[in-house]
Amino acid sequence: MADVLTAKQGDTLDELIWRERGLGAADIGRVLALNPGVADIGAILPLGATVAMPVSMTPAPRMLPLIQLWD
Repeated sequence: MADVLTAKQGDTLDELIWRERGLGAADIGRVLALNPGVADIGAILPLGATVAMPVSMTPAPRMLPLIQLWD
């Protein structure tokens, strides 16, 4: 099962997965494996191009360190 993301004008694959899922360069290989031929499109995806994303590819919640004024 996969979710589908839609490219906006001027999107690259890494911009699309960063904006929509918060994913980075380490995740591009898995996205390319699920979307054969998307790398052949070129660096910039056409407007409205769809990219399938595995449902399990969501970033872990980011925990920020607690800053206390008085320690």
